Amino acid sequence: MVKTPSQQRRIPPLENGDRLTRYEFERRYDAMPSLKQAELIEGVVYMAAALRFRSHGQPHAKLMTWLGNYTVATPGVALGDAPTVRLDSDNEPQPDAVLLIEAQSGGRSRVSEDDYIEGTPELVVEIAASSAAIDLGDKKRAYRRNGIPEYIVWQVCDRQVDWFCLEAGDYVSLPVDADGTIRSRVFPGLWLAVEDLLAGNMVQVLAVLQSGLAAAEHDVFVQQLSQVGD
Repeated sequence: MVKTPSQQRRIPPLENGDRLTRYEFERRYDAMPSLKQAELIEGVVYMAAALRFRSHGQPHAKLMTWLGNYTVATPGVALGDAPTVRLDSDNEPQPDAVLLIEAQSGGRSRVSEDDYIEGTPELVVEIAASSAAIDLGDKKRAYRRNGIPEYIVWQVCDRQVDWFCLEAGDYVSLPVDADGTIRSRVFPGLWLAVEDLLAGNMVQVLAVLQSGLAAAEHDVFVQQLSQVGD
């Protein structure tokens, strides 16, 4: 059978479970402009179902509020809401949030000419329904292997927040201090009152963050970022 020009140019649609290279994943994704979210994790395509409010949309908004307040007070740091990240040839995730140090301030990633993040952001955040989610399996392994320094997973159904830090090539959990706060090692002043977050007490979550932003370590960090850009 002789193929017509239109048949030769036809691009297959993305399907859940497809095994693709990153190049082919992007080619098919670009051909589906109505598609809102799809990820390539360890060479496998994952397409998100409709997102629920209490188990995803609302927790996502709370974390973005927390991270947004930190970003406003920290020049040289940028926050992204569900951006596509080109990690390697088999992984192109779309994390729920990304916090990164901008390239001109010494960050590990950059924004490509076609406006995608390339490289390893300093912090990625995922909202997971439970501990059985891909976020704690293949995706976590891909983030670790690519050297992403910190990784937060909020398991909403299990009422648990895991904050991982890369140490000697593996992820270890950051400790919860005696006052119930987890403190970032990569972003000085980024403090999280875990129990208050789980209880929905955002006033206290932001109050603890403000204490971190007022700490001397945050002032030093901001100065360091500005000096790199000079």
